[in-house]
Amino acid sequence: MTKKVRIIIADDHLLIAETWATLINLDPEFEVVKVYDNTKTMIDEITEILPDVAILDININPFSGIEATTMIKKLALGTKIIGVSMHNQPSFAKKMIRNGATGYVTKNSSKLEMYDAIRSVMKGEKFICAEIQRNITNQLLVEEEDNKLSKLTEREIEIIKLIKNGSTNKEIAETLFLSPRTVETHRARILKKLGLKNSLSLVKYINESFLDLY
Repeated sequence: MTKKVRIIIADDHLLIAETWATLINLDPEFEVVKVYDNTKTMIDEITEILPDVAILDININPFSGIEATTMIKKLALGTKIIGVSMHNQPSFAKKMIRNGATGYVTKNSSKLEMYDAIRSVMKGEKFICAEIQRNITNQLLVEEEDNKLSKLTEREIEIIKLIKNGSTNKEIAETLFLSPRTVETHRARILKKLGLKNSLSLVKYINESFLDLY
């Protein structure tokens, strides 16, 4: 008979911990051996139980999940740690991973995603739930947009605003007291800085981007 993966769960809301335990125990590969509503008792008993996996809530007392992760890695090096939180900001996942966790899920994750997390960390892999991965991608996209926009001069931003309002080159030139040729030069520079090919793609970018922040 295949040995079951022995798991402990710590969450300051005992009902949540017990619910997770019930769901996890539905899979014959896993066995939740104990649940905790505080991290002190868990740390006191970790060397006796030596679980394969510890599932830790981040917001728990007296030691946070992040602090408890560091302690577990010193006391039970072989225990894999999965962080669980209601927070879906990537920064929390990064802190857990940095402190020694190899998995992170949110409380919006399904039981199947938790199963995947347990199996992944047991294989020595890192696991980040889909919700956090989406937020990391969105964060990177926003940072990329910010980097592009930071290259623009104030004059170029003024021109972009006027383009967004539907102004022609001639109208932009009259509004900003520039020559049409100068406006064309600015447009060419804007296209280059934003990595765009033509005026049509510029208009599309303006309508879909974060330029309203300016």
